[in-house]
Amino acid sequence: MKSKIIAMALLVSGLMGCTTAPEPLVVDNALTAEEVAAARFTPEVMWKMGRIGESALSADGNTLLYTLTRYNMEANKGVKVIVSRDLTTGEERELTDCTASSSSPVWSADGKDIWFATSRSGDMQLWKMQADGSQPKQISNVEGGIEAFGIAPDEKHIYYTKFVHTKDINSEDVHKDMAKSNARIYDDLMVRHFDYWDKGDYLHIFVADLLANGVGTGKDITGEDAAWDTPLAPYFDHAELAWSPDGKQLAYTCKPLTGAEYAVSTDSDIFIYNLENETTRNLCKDIAHHPFVGYDKYPVWSPSGTKIAFRSQERPGNESDKERLMVYDLTTGDVKELTADFAHFATEVVWADEETLYFISPIEATQQICRVKADGTGGVEVVTKGDHDIKSLQMRGGRCVAPVTTLSMATEIFEVDLSNGAMTKITGVNDHIYNSIKMGEVQKRWIKTTDGKQMLTWVILPPDFDATKKYPTLLYCKGGPQGALSQSWSYRWNFQLMAAQGYVVVAPNRRGCTSFGQEWLDQISGDYSGQNIKDYLSAIDDVAKEKWCDKERLGCVGASYGGYSVYYLAGHHQKRFKAFIAHCGIFNFESMYGHTEELFFVNNDYGGAYWDKSNKVAMRSYANSPHKFVNKWDTPILIITGEKDYRVPYSQSLEAFTAARLHGIPARLVSYANEGHQVFKPQNSIVWNREFFGWLDKYVK
Repeated sequence: MKSKIIAMALLVSGLMGCTTAPEPLVVDNALTAEEVAAARFTPEVMWKMGRIGESALSADGNTLLYTLTRYNMEANKGVKVIVSRDLTTGEERELTDCTASSSSPVWSADGKDIWFATSRSGDMQLWKMQADGSQPKQISNVEGGIEAFGIAPDEKHIYYTKFVHTKDINSEDVHKDMAKSNARIYDDLMVRHFDYWDKGDYLHIFVADLLANGVGTGKDITGEDAAWDTPLAPYFDHAELAWSPDGKQLAYTCKPLTGAEYAVSTDSDIFIYNLENETTRNLCKDIAHHPFVGYDKYPVWSPSGTKIAFRSQERPGNESDKERLMVYDLTTGDVKELTADFAHFATEVVWADEETLYFISPIEATQQICRVKADGTGGVEVVTKGDHDIKSLQMRGGRCVAPVTTLSMATEIFEVDLSNGAMTKITGVNDHIYNSIKMGEVQKRWIKTTDGKQMLTWVILPPDFDATKKYPTLLYCKGGPQGALSQSWSYRWNFQLMAAQGYVVVAPNRRGCTSFGQEWLDQISGDYSGQNIKDYLSAIDDVAKEKWCDKERLGCVGASYGGYSVYYLAGHHQKRFKAFIAHCGIFNFESMYGHTEELFFVNNDYGGAYWDKSNKVAMRSYANSPHKFVNKWDTPILIITGEKDYRVPYSQSLEAFTAARLHGIPARLVSYANEGHQVFKPQNSIVWNREFFGWLDKYVK
């Protein structure tokens, strides 16, 4: 049944009484007559799509809340609203308006109200409204605003996170008589992280009483002087925090390290704060017989509160080690690994009851729901199947719902029958677009690699594909380098968008991709220029044999590690490609080691530092840095970067652009002053796509 969005006039009129309320963002996502007539997927059409975010299922399983973000291209921004859907009737209504973004909807214990966060009063604060969206009321008034919140199940307490200044780094703080100086002063790592400089402000957890008409004084349980973030930087995912069922304990993830030790370590732990005696316990370090020295994250309490499930990586310094599902029994002190005999990762863990857990696992470039018993018997059962990515799941009132994507569909929410894995689509926020444009066919093929293995490769064909014609073809080099090249929809590197412009896209799950076992994943570390490069060439050479592939018009594109792959292939492609595009790619391994921030990554993936001459793995990595092969470059290259990118700093792109031009290679540099490792802002994205396809159309098409 088609949903009908109902405008909440009573909410709007209520907000009009607030003199400080900003003007609502005007959002018109209707396709133009020209776009409907063309039936073609374009960047402009893509930015008219609504984006589903968080969701919350009511206790009885009858009502679903989800957030929906839509954009105004002229204003260059978006707004997030909370939508309520009656799962019995299919009726939908927007509970918040477009004056400010609203997020993190949480049902009250009695189901009559909804807690949420919004910045409509200025800073982000906790608000509450009735289940129909009426009577919105600000609850918190935390100085500086909050970043996230969590309501205890008994609704007596709340946690919230906010940034706290614990260390003086700015020169005007250190040298107080030099107020006009703007230097930053550091004595140790890390001076910057992902897309921001360390300014001495760190995200801390506060616990406070939840009162009838407000929030009490918060207690900083991270520690007032703590110079680290909880939850972990740089993503600050509040899913790393969890209340116990009785609301008396809060479990959270923390890495209480500073300086160089922080930069080279992945040793995060699960901590439990007890509200009654105000004590904190490091659960992972309490288990003497079972060392936990890598990432340990995402605690989830069992319904009785006697057990905690969490995800754990065994090897320190390897952020892409297998994510194991562990269960710790708080009454006995026993810990069990439930996925020891399961080849794949365990993510997004949910307790169904005291005996059964569900989780999401990447399996052969898809993401599926799996089931396992809490006592570890019986092994892991894969519940769903198909070419899709299930992002998470929640179960309430006998119903299971999950956000799902494919390479041809942005996130929509489905109901899942856990008895047989059947899936039924619930939402359809972008049906008006899918009904008006044409998507290309996605083919799934297994390609033989040079070492005799089988590699899953996605091949995306243009809409209205005609096998009697010849098509320009793009090799897509995935970033990471670890992670699955699965059925995830992307608003940045969108394969259907490339196909709609007339290109065949070849996307191989080369060595280093998750979902094919740990050996396949691990092979890339310390061997960037080895087997995975051969995997790329195996994929494009296999597709190039097709009569419809024009092997005289091949292009190669990629970002981050994929950008490294482009730079490396530019010196080793043996005339295969007519054009390259590298976004935020690694060009010079030696300068990258000193410029990047999370040193555990380069230590693991390069093998070590460039000055360790006795380290054979590291020396092989540095000997195969792309910058050492620029004398072999002979092909036009477009280079894109973000000046706020500190993971693969923009200096890498500047080095590559300089090398290309001084070698006489046609090259173009697109540098964004206000973007980091990815391009997020609407107008920046349109420019990115115009430059991307303009380059390909000039040199490949």
